[in-house]
Amino acid sequence: MAASGTRFVTYTALLLALAVLLPLALHLINPLFARVLLPMHLPALLGGLLVGPGAGLLVGLLSPGLSYLLTGFPPTYSIALMTVELPVYGLVAGVAYRKFGLHLYASLLLAMLFGRAAFALSLMVLKEFIALPYTVAEYVTGGILAAGLPGIVLQLVIIPIIVTAVKRKGARSRY
Repeated sequence: MAASGTRFVTYTALLLALAVLLPLALHLINPLFARVLLPMHLPALLGGLLVGPGAGLLVGLLSPGLSYLLTGFPPTYSIALMTVELPVYGLVAGVAYRKFGLHLYASLLLAMLFGRAAFALSLMVLKEFIALPYTVAEYVTGGILAAGLPGIVLQLVIIPIIVTAVKRKGARSRY
């Protein structure tokens, strides 16, 4: 396997592990933290921004189901919704930042917008088949504006710090 392929697999696996362990750690501290800080979103977004759209897509696609199988989180009804939302975060972040060269914040905001839209659309479809604990309107008002706001702020603060630090470290290690 080529070095770039090895790096892709390694970093994707590390981010996938983080996507399982970070929510688990927050659930152990306080279950509310995992709900409002949106910890599974971070690795999907970081995958797209740091490794590329494919990594962000894979981390987002695999993490909800893997996390549920290993830890019992997220709730069963959320798995399908998050399996649509999280890959969109990683894919859009990676395409916007790494392929189109958009500014980090613009890429992050675009990914967050598309991911939340994908969640809302999948919610509208899924509610036709199973009973869900909230409607699309309740998701927008409660899930984004109330409960999700701390996680959104966290994403906007911590992800640029991590991406900048990793890029700086990578640039120094080349010389």
